[in-house]
Amino acid sequence: MNLHFEDIEEAKALFGPHNDHLKAIEKSLAVKVHTKGGNVLIDGDELDVELAGRLLKELQGLLKRGYPIYVSDIDFAIRILSGDRSINLENIFLDTVYVSSQKKVITPKSVAQKEYIDVMRTYDMVIGIGPAGTGKTYLAMAMALSFLMKKAVKRIVLTRPAVEAGERLGFLPGDLYEKINPYLRPLYDALHDMLDFDQASKLVERGIIEVAPLAFMRGRTLNDSFVILDEAQNTKPEQMKMFLTRMGFGSKVVITGDITQVDLPDGKQSGLIQIQAVLKKIQGIKFVYFSEKDVIRHSLVQDIIKAYEETEQQGKSTET
Repeated sequence: MNLHFEDIEEAKALFGPHNDHLKAIEKSLAVKVHTKGGNVLIDGDELDVELAGRLLKELQGLLKRGYPIYVSDIDFAIRILSGDRSINLENIFLDTVYVSSQKKVITPKSVAQKEYIDVMRTYDMVIGIGPAGTGKTYLAMAMALSFLMKKAVKRIVLTRPAVEAGERLGFLPGDLYEKINPYLRPLYDALHDMLDFDQASKLVERGIIEVAPLAFMRGRTLNDSFVILDEAQNTKPEQMKMFLTRMGFGSKVVITGDITQVDLPDGKQSGLIQIQAVLKKIQGIKFVYFSEKDVIRHSLVQDIIKAYEETEQQGKSTET
């Protein structure tokens, strides 16, 4: 396949520094890409060549719209187009959720992430289920900040159960705050990635952003709030029911979790697993499911998740 790009500077941005974008395409699609000026020749299997050509044209369209392309975007774009070649990348990559104080643009990087963002805009309660690294909590945080900055809500409440990896609070040193803080650290990390430290600290001090363990939600009614329950697979059914009934007027609730990584003691049912059956018929509640294809971390993470899933499936086959 032969392609020609008139604007040489645009072609350089498209190809990447030292042609890194083209090298990423070659590695992912097993094609050879040859360039001379604005001319591109793609050799390889017909389907892969077609996909590589489509990818370059779509990325060119993103550049023309002012979207800065990074090497990581190449992998995301290939995953998206490989799954459905009718998709327009602009509809996904240009859907800006939030621009942080560091001018970092937060956008979806997969079809499931785009769906997740769309339903968070539309539904008052959204439940995102899938493996680690799929952006469930990160995008929910970005959406919460977007709602806060637009004054669509008055505050953000971030919570998670203080149960992980078999540890118990009683065995940790320090007072109550020191004991629960490590469990809440991932929420603070996401927050500080989107706001500068001073801005985030002021919002927390004023109570506009609250980060607290799930137990602190009991007895409250959360009005005009964007509430995120993270690591919900570690809630017991009674805890989940308690949380769900905290929702007040003018509020949005997003629940996230990975039902393959439940850290509750043996024999304890996960509230997140249970609500899939309990809430599935209620209008106004939307479930979004992620897979390893939506992992937005190092490519090895995607391979690791897939390997575990294959091993688990083999184990189930052996048992039957």
